[in-house]
Amino acid sequence: MNVRIQIIIGIAVILALCVIINMIRNKKLELRYALAWLIVGVGIFVLDCFPQLITWLAHKLGIVSPINMLFFLGFCFSLMIIFVLTVAVSRSSIRIKELAQELALYEKEQK
Repeated sequence: MNVRIQIIIGIAVILALCVIINMIRNKKLELRYALAWLIVGVGIFVLDCFPQLITWLAHKLGIVSPINMLFFLGFCFSLMIIFVLTVAVSRSSIRIKELAQELALYEKEQK
């Protein structure tokens, strides 16, 4: 990979990590949801600094092309994010139902 592209990717990843950390500090993003993005950002930064690492990892896992390894990692990350968000939506849905039921009981007691 070209050194110029590596530098651009490194700067972009550092800026993205700074934005995520700033959003966590300003309470615009919860840490538990941002943790996956932070891990991916650090992982991309490491792979950017050591591009031969993805080739070695692909070889060890039996994947022919390093770019296929990147697609595989992206797919796994997407599945992880979808699962985490599904769990969060399920918890919120259950909590909303419980709150609606409590509100209905409270309103019934007031009458």
